Amino acid sequence: QFFLFVLDTRFSDIELREEEGIPTEEFLESCYAIVPVLDKLGPTVFAPVKMDFVGNIKKINQKFITNKEEFDTLQKIVLHEVNAGVAQVRNSATEALLWLKRGLKFLKGFLTEVKNGEKNIQTAL
Repeated sequence: QFFLFVLDTRFSDIELREEEGIPTEEFLESCYAIVPVLDKLGPTVFAPVKMDFVGNIKKINQKFITNKEEFDTLQKIVLHEVNAGVAQVRNSATEALLWLKRGLKFLKGFLTEVKNGEKNIQTAL
């Protein structure tokens, strides 16, 4: 089965800020843009991945909206949580970012397998 996705918001379009890093808002928009892709890939097979993915996006967004100016980059969020001693606390934005990164790597690996011709979803997973 062939999938064609056109994303309005892409990670490759995010401009890194010199010295400051990855803009939080643009990163979150790119993450949210992937959610419908998970539905297209398989609403049943990818349900746990989607739930995890969305949960982690929401945790980062909750931190971001508490102070959009202070937390305008992911690096500033992580540094704030590290300095406050809460980076390793369950449900922290830092922990959510770690799991989101793992989810993105998993999805990239899966899509690479499909792109390279793997027809069996279980094998690609």
